[in-house]
Amino acid sequence: MFFLQLRMWLLLSVLFGIIYMIVVMVGASMGISNFYFYLIFSFFLLFIQYMVGPKLVEWQMRVKYVKRQEYPQLFSVIEGLAAKARIPMPKIGIADTDLPNAFAFGRSLRDGRVCVTRGILKLLNEEELRAVLGHEISHLKNRDVLTITLLSVIPLIMYRIAWHFMFFGRRRDSRNGANTVLIGVAAFVFYFITNLLVLYASRIREYFADRGSVMLGNRPSSLASSLYKLVYGCAHMGKEEIKDVEGLKAFFANDPSLALHEIKELKQLDLDKSGTIDQLELSALRSKQVALGFADKMLEVLSTHPNMLKRIQQLSKYNSIA
Repeated sequence: MFFLQLRMWLLLSVLFGIIYMIVVMVGASMGISNFYFYLIFSFFLLFIQYMVGPKLVEWQMRVKYVKRQEYPQLFSVIEGLAAKARIPMPKIGIADTDLPNAFAFGRSLRDGRVCVTRGILKLLNEEELRAVLGHEISHLKNRDVLTITLLSVIPLIMYRIAWHFMFFGRRRDSRNGANTVLIGVAAFVFYFITNLLVLYASRIREYFADRGSVMLGNRPSSLASSLYKLVYGCAHMGKEEIKDVEGLKAFFANDPSLALHEIKELKQLDLDKSGTIDQLELSALRSKQVALGFADKMLEVLSTHPNMLKRIQQLSKYNSIA
């Protein structure tokens, strides 16, 4: 966990350093008196995102928080995982969608929320569900939900700077107008770069959450099997249902929009065609070399989640810690 936090906060420092550098350079070279207003306004948006973000997730996913008597088994599993992870008991919610998935969010450890969809409750068995919930509990324990929220606002800042200078800079005289457009183009390039770095950070945290689930006592094969089933379940969902959650896929255990592509790769792992991945099938993957094509590599670079085949192979290298 320490190395995850170190890498995430180093990345956060680098990205904010880029913003500070651009602000200083632009402010010094152009003498724009109100330029800092846009920066302050962007950080104000970050604060708003921090405050209302959970409510937006709840609203978009139609989350209903439930009581222990309604879902005693679910409460028991999450309570046990939270105790083992040594974090406060999170709120538990059910998302009103058949899309099979789970997600964790919140402003802090004490504000943690773990939610499952109706679809995942129908799809996974108890052991598989426990492994996925261990993954989500690990996100809370690692505090990467807050970090990824802070990181995600940086491309937003760069985008706003680019938009302002590219489309409003022309209103000045021709010389300054040309300079401001160039600054806008440069900011757009930085927007693209910082967005790639944020996606990279998002993929890192998924690997650490997978490992965290194993460290909480879940078998690697159980998590591998659950991920396989989630991909299979998402691949059979309608496009509209997947489109409805597009903006929240970074929170999910897998990326639903990649399911149709990923299921073709993962079918080769299910050697006995049982619809699950057992320990023998996972062990067989450990010695194989996973070579991604150029298209798969580019798809991963532009994704919030690691390539699923690589991710499951990484699980094959873990030993369960009961």
